Amino acid sequence: MIQTVEGVFRDGKVELLESPKGIQEARVIVTFLPDPAESKEKPTFTPDEEADLRGKLASWEADWHAPGMEVYDDYEARRRGPCPVSTE
Repeated sequence: MIQTVEGVFRDGKVELLESPKGIQEARVIVTFLPDPAESKEKPTFTPDEEADLRGKLASWEADWHAPGMEVYDDYEARRRGPCPVSTE
């Protein structure tokens, strides 16, 4: 079975942010993702596209702000669980 987990490459080593389930040893493929902060390509919208998108998203506003939806505010961190990654 193929699984995907997130990790960080630092000092020549890959640190996984979560443990793959049921895998003790396996071949892997590592893909290096660009740092979003360094990306020069920013998505751009024309004023008409922006207005259209805002109109489409407006119907979600009541659901987005409904009680209980705050659990999704930091979804990725919650999904990964308590696996701190050193910033040193």
